[in-house]
Amino acid sequence: MNMLIKYEFLKIVRKKSTLIVMGISLLLTAFLFGLPILQFQTYNQEGAIKGFEGIAYEKEQYKEQSVPLTNEFVEKNIAQYQTLFENPANVGYDGNEKFLIGDVYWNYVAPREKLLSIIASIYDSPNENSGLNKLPELDLTKSAQFDQTRNEKIEALLNMPSRNMSTKQKEYWSHMNSQVKTPLQYGYHEGWEVILSNFELLIFAILAICIVIAPVFSGEYQAGTDAVILSSKYGKTKLGTAKIIASLLFGILAFTLHIIVAFGLPLAAFGVDGWNLPLQIADPIIPYPYSFLQATLINLGVIYLVLIAMISLTLLLSAKMKNPYLVLIVLVPILFIPLFLSPNGTTGAYNLTLFLLPYRSTMPEIGKYISYPIGDMVFDVLSIRAILYIILSSVIMLLARFTFMKHQVA
Repeated sequence: MNMLIKYEFLKIVRKKSTLIVMGISLLLTAFLFGLPILQFQTYNQEGAIKGFEGIAYEKEQYKEQSVPLTNEFVEKNIAQYQTLFENPANVGYDGNEKFLIGDVYWNYVAPREKLLSIIASIYDSPNENSGLNKLPELDLTKSAQFDQTRNEKIEALLNMPSRNMSTKQKEYWSHMNSQVKTPLQYGYHEGWEVILSNFELLIFAILAICIVIAPVFSGEYQAGTDAVILSSKYGKTKLGTAKIIASLLFGILAFTLHIIVAFGLPLAAFGVDGWNLPLQIADPIIPYPYSFLQATLINLGVIYLVLIAMISLTLLLSAKMKNPYLVLIVLVPILFIPLFLSPNGTTGAYNLTLFLLPYRSTMPEIGKYISYPIGDMVFDVLSIRAILYIILSSVIMLLARFTFMKHQVA
């Protein structure tokens, strides 16, 4: 059996088409995950600072901001911001809103604008986004309790009528949020934020692997070798299993190579700093009690399950169809039609189905409170994706093997 698997694996790897498709796919992955590096820019009083110089400058700015967001720290920063607004010479007005200008902006606001924006967002009402405009009007005697205000905002989000959540769903998210460790530790995390916001780009790597796998069975039919291999000693027993295992092995190894490129570029450029910081410093209303590294690994695990399910589906179609191109005609819409569909909420059959389709399942969706009530139990979207794709992979893989075994030679 091991020799059959090795033979089928090498058969896939040694094809010229495999090398071409994988080469193009790796270059595309490198380009897509390298774009945030090439396009990165930050600003100081002299203008834009781009690329690696900008990254180094921003890292330097964060050195004084790697602090826990205690109530005292938050209150101090809000008070400083309000004090600066008291001097009319520091304030600009564009007809709609007031803002700090000149040296005050560049020396105080610019180096910590992301931090101040995170603080300000906590005091917004649900669906409100007033930015730093919220800070000057805050009453510090009532509003400085950062952690308490964050929890109150999340409870308000859960109770919004538009979310249409059951009591059990609200309890599920409240319990999850209660596990977030406070005070939140703030710090530099750019590399991990780039990875988490670009996960869906890995769909192209999945497609490339499916293109390589498509001829595993149908290629034999097209070449007319099915009559020979199916009449051999292990043609209808071990060979089908060997082809499936070899395909899975190739797919997992090829995808891992893409992951190394995809993650390696931003982490090499931005650094691994922030791997242990909480997700809430990117968006305070995220309920998942994970660090950036934990969230990355969990979502990556889900994507591997999506990959295995798509390989299984490719093998099933390959076992049923006599032309690899027909396999791809079916696969491409499954992978990419959801790209053009947008959810209009987090409830309802349409939205809950959309969040489980392959393309959408590559996205973490960690700030949307997407949950699936099943009986007395509630599952978040990451859990239900994992369960669904494990089941789909198992069933489809067995069907692929059975279909090949029952193939009738023309």
